[in-house]
Amino acid sequence: MNAPTNPKELELQTVEFKLDGKTIVSYEGETILKAAKRHGIDIPHLCFKDGYRPDGNCRACVVEINGERTLAPSCCRSATPGMEVKANSERAVKSQKLVLEMLLSDMPDEGFKWVGDTKEEEQKNQHGELSTWAARMDVTVRPELKAIRRAKVSSDVSHPAMAVNLDACIQCNRCVRACREEQVNDVIGYAMRGAHSEIVFDLNDPMGDSTCVACGECVQACPTGALMPKGLIGSQTVDRKVDSVCPFCGVGCQITYNVKDEKIVSVEGRDGPANHNRLCVKGRFGMDYIHNPQRLTKPLIRKAGVPKDESILEGKQDWSDIFREASWEEALEFAAGGLKKLKDQHGLKVLAGFGSAKGSNEEAYLFQKLVRTGFGSNNVDHCTRLCHASSVAALLEGVGSGAVSNQVNDVEHSSLIFLIGSNPTANHPVAATWFKNAAKRGAKIVLCDPRATEISKHAWRTMQFKPDTDVAMLNAMIYTIIEEGLVDKDFVENRANNFAALKENIKGYSPEAMAPICGIPAETLREVAREFATTKSAMILWGMGVSQHVHGTDNARCLIALVSITGQIGKPGSGLHPLRGQNNVQGASDAGLIPMMFPNYQRVDNPEAHAWFEKFWGTPLDKKPGYTVVEIMHKITAPDSDPDKIRGMYVEGENPAMSDPDLNHARHALASLEHLVVQDIFMTETALLADVVLPASAWPEKVGTASNTDRMVQMGKRAINPPGDAKPDLWIIQEIAKRMGLNWNYQGPDAGVAAVYDEMRQAMHGAIKGITWERLEKESSVTYPCLSAEDPGRPIVFDDQFATADGKVKLVPADIIPANERPDDEYPFVLITGRQLEHWHTGSMTRRATVLDAIEPMATVSMNGEDMTQLGVSAGDVITVQSRRGEVGIHVRRDDGTPKGVIFIPFAYYEAAANLITNPALDPFGKIPEFKYCAVKLAKGGQASALIGYGTNAPGGSKEMSNV
Repeated sequence: MNAPTNPKELELQTVEFKLDGKTIVSYEGETILKAAKRHGIDIPHLCFKDGYRPDGNCRACVVEINGERTLAPSCCRSATPGMEVKANSERAVKSQKLVLEMLLSDMPDEGFKWVGDTKEEEQKNQHGELSTWAARMDVTVRPELKAIRRAKVSSDVSHPAMAVNLDACIQCNRCVRACREEQVNDVIGYAMRGAHSEIVFDLNDPMGDSTCVACGECVQACPTGALMPKGLIGSQTVDRKVDSVCPFCGVGCQITYNVKDEKIVSVEGRDGPANHNRLCVKGRFGMDYIHNPQRLTKPLIRKAGVPKDESILEGKQDWSDIFREASWEEALEFAAGGLKKLKDQHGLKVLAGFGSAKGSNEEAYLFQKLVRTGFGSNNVDHCTRLCHASSVAALLEGVGSGAVSNQVNDVEHSSLIFLIGSNPTANHPVAATWFKNAAKRGAKIVLCDPRATEISKHAWRTMQFKPDTDVAMLNAMIYTIIEEGLVDKDFVENRANNFAALKENIKGYSPEAMAPICGIPAETLREVAREFATTKSAMILWGMGVSQHVHGTDNARCLIALVSITGQIGKPGSGLHPLRGQNNVQGASDAGLIPMMFPNYQRVDNPEAHAWFEKFWGTPLDKKPGYTVVEIMHKITAPDSDPDKIRGMYVEGENPAMSDPDLNHARHALASLEHLVVQDIFMTETALLADVVLPASAWPEKVGTASNTDRMVQMGKRAINPPGDAKPDLWIIQEIAKRMGLNWNYQGPDAGVAAVYDEMRQAMHGAIKGITWERLEKESSVTYPCLSAEDPGRPIVFDDQFATADGKVKLVPADIIPANERPDDEYPFVLITGRQLEHWHTGSMTRRATVLDAIEPMATVSMNGEDMTQLGVSAGDVITVQSRRGEVGIHVRRDDGTPKGVIFIPFAYYEAAANLITNPALDPFGKIPEFKYCAVKLAKGGQASALIGYGTNAPGGSKEMSNV
């Protein structure tokens, strides 16, 4: 008899029952099937999938229960004390085999799902789980049944990623539950009755024409191959499976690469703590970017006499016209030599480095160490400056930590979910599923955003406020809570500072006064404020719609105040969560890849921290904070008389020629550098302006750790090797360091990655002390803070005190600060930028992914239908969008969720680069640009790129790299 041993399991009530004559222990409410499986007893099943709601419709899992007339589906029936169950009785087995035979008789001769190491095994298991169970139960189909099988159904291959073969469908409903109940996309349904019943997409549309978002949950759920990824039609025998973590957004989904012939042929979701098997379209179907023929495979040096001219980015030019191939030794000597020469000639302040949030923690740590100890300054930054720098500034000031207080899926315990400035269904799709699941369970979602995005369908209240009025709206809520006596007095008295100043400051912010400013009725502001204050548990999650403003820090200060005065922090389902953008933006920040902080947010101008790192690294360090991303661009174009003029840069895995605001200025600055070293996997827009380009490794080609938005340090493993002569990033950084005069000696496999991690662990002063490399290799994911080997990690922090000097939250009042640039008669529209579901950041990865580019191949601007009518344009027409800094021609997409007077442009398209238009004005605290607001004017017509899909038409991308 196997009894529960897990401590959590022991807390549950248990019952004993007999299964095939053996007494086994079941948890109260546990089904017979799950109890049997836990005890190593397999009962055939097809419609059941672990984690999904049991449906009991296939009847393959029926068992005989003493005293009952009919057989019972074991997937739906809970065990009760003293119950006697026979799964292996003659009657039960006969019924199980009959179900399998009847289902198998309807299968097509050629299956879509092939599994096995030999052709014989493939044929034996060609219909997936159905064939597997039939083989285990020794089921063969009688000719009489084959003769009357159902009529053949045509395949549907209209979707770029998935094939639909309903000939193999057993109507188990797993795909329906996957779509409706797990991902909550509500695309797949069950139509008709009896023999005419079938699985349908929307209103019986072809899958490619439906509203499917290609999360692939249905594909992973399907037991027979009726739904298949197109890349796996045919033999599914793979050479190896490699567990890793997704390289796209900050959710940090755990995945498994399926590798065949040294190519990743498909990706499956793993049961990781952040995703529990779920994936989105990027994680499941976007990994083939690493096999794109445009991969860099040889070091490249700019040809003598070829000038650096940003105008190259406006048209198509072959990279071979600009660069020549070189050996690694020549390229490294040239790269490091140029940087060292500038440092020796002009001093320590003339070099800067941009690291990457797409790489590993180890790379981020080593890169910032190189800049600080090798370049001699703190001029190092990465894309956090462009996404959540203002959020981090407010959090460090208010609660003493720049990370989240609660993990995303803690919304399971929330009665109210306050989403502001975030479009999670596009930017964090798997996280969005937890919000939608919570709403189905009864949690109230409040969506606050200038745009009514997809999640509004699930919201209790949608507060579609006017762009740039975040502080007015939030202060009105704070006013209501204080005025109506809804403050958590115990929390404020014992755990907060500066409440009196906050109370005084909001006196002029009544909902009645703010309603005309923010556009939300006063009664709605009061209603939402009351609900937030009085509900059992409320959690705030926000995105770049909060942070990317000149008042982004003030926006976040208001959110901190909102949870603090209501006591909605430090407990399950309650807290603060800035949804981090890229896969390792949290880890890169933790590792010190920011200009004013050493690792673990220790200020460079703090004498104690400064002295510690000088001793730890054994070298003098700059005592002043360095320049941020946008400030560095300004310093490049500073006069020669400025001693801090930036003359040389090392860019690792970033693409500022696409990601920075006011791109005309940023590109001119990059082209003006005396020496630019770019390390990347593709010939990006930034790489085209480089003096030397170093071919690096993509995420599936390296070993390392990444820290997701939930504070989970997770292990990424190498699935394949980099193509051609491309090298791991960690190796390249160390080779540059050696040639800059640094005596580094990290020993071990993969350029000493474990040794670098261990040093970073020491530099982070305890936050990840208990997360050893060996522990990560074993557990894959551990949450920090984690202070010892026995510490499981703390998913919820601030439960007893904050990370501030006195342990209390600091409340900081905020007032209305208008955007740097307001609409006027000449520029009457507001431009908002952001990401979209299929494409990520500057598009250098996702637009080279076959499926992703097929789904969204063209740049579009989203507009309200009334504005389109007034302008005289229809969906698909071209308009010109112009600001005071630049213009783009772009195709129109109708979106009535975008309010009148506002347009939205994603920034992943080089041919319609939104950042040619955006404003580089900075938040004074976080130094983040105001991407989310600038004034533009629209004109019908214009010159839009004829490009459909990225392909070989990208600047510098027409020549396929050698060795590929």
